Amino acid sequence: MALFKKDAFGNRLIIKRILILLFGSVAFYRFLRVNTTKVTGWEVLHKLPKTNVLFVSNHQTYFMDVFLLYIAISAARNGQSNLKPLWYILNPVLNFYYVAAIETMKGGLLPKLMAKTGAVMIKRTWREKGKEINRKVSMKDLTNIFTALGEGWVVTFPQGTTKPYAKGRKGTAHIIKQTRPVVVPVNLDGFRKAFNKSGMKMKMKGTELTVHFKEPMDIDYDKPAEEILEDIMVEIKQSEDFKPDLSRELVKN
Repeated sequence: MALFKKDAFGNRLIIKRILILLFGSVAFYRFLRVNTTKVTGWEVLHKLPKTNVLFVSNHQTYFMDVFLLYIAISAARNGQSNLKPLWYILNPVLNFYYVAAIETMKGGLLPKLMAKTGAVMIKRTWREKGKEINRKVSMKDLTNIFTALGEGWVVTFPQGTTKPYAKGRKGTAHIIKQTRPVVVPVNLDGFRKAFNKSGMKMKMKGTELTVHFKEPMDIDYDKPAEEILEDIMVEIKQSEDFKPDLSRELVKN
């Protein structure tokens, strides 16, 4: 029965629908009533295959980035090229997943509920509880990401942090080399200005939030992971080439 169907990670689809409706409605209000939102690249979303698509994006808040991507993708999969009207939230994309740190998604009741909307939870290999660590990549984590790609679309944030211009992590490139997905770069902006780090609280109303879905990357999957990662960082505008020259800014001011 449809009522008891589950996604690839055992989450009941009926519960998933309810949570997406709840969180999506709140997010919609914040995106289009409290602030303004501009989404470009709808034509990219309309022509993607139904599975093995990896979105690579910069990251500005823990949760609001994901939910804008979620509702934009749901709108596109329902044939829209606009975030209005909101009826598509009643028919959300249930095979959409996003990679998130276990530490983040288990940090309270609200994140735990959000995790059930499609989080692929992984252990960070470089940081835990604010301390630097050096841990091997979990094969279980990789398998879960592979499973999600086999089921549908996945969003990952190669930097693994909301800090701008942080170094990218090679794990994303290794996933790409092994699964050979369609890789769609995404540029996000305005979230850091509008929301706090988690995205739970608003900092400034009337902010313009922007999301740009770019054309899929032309990737040579046999290239070294370091080169693939470098190409990704350029596409999401987080490479050293895009980092502001603070010394010049000081001179200018």
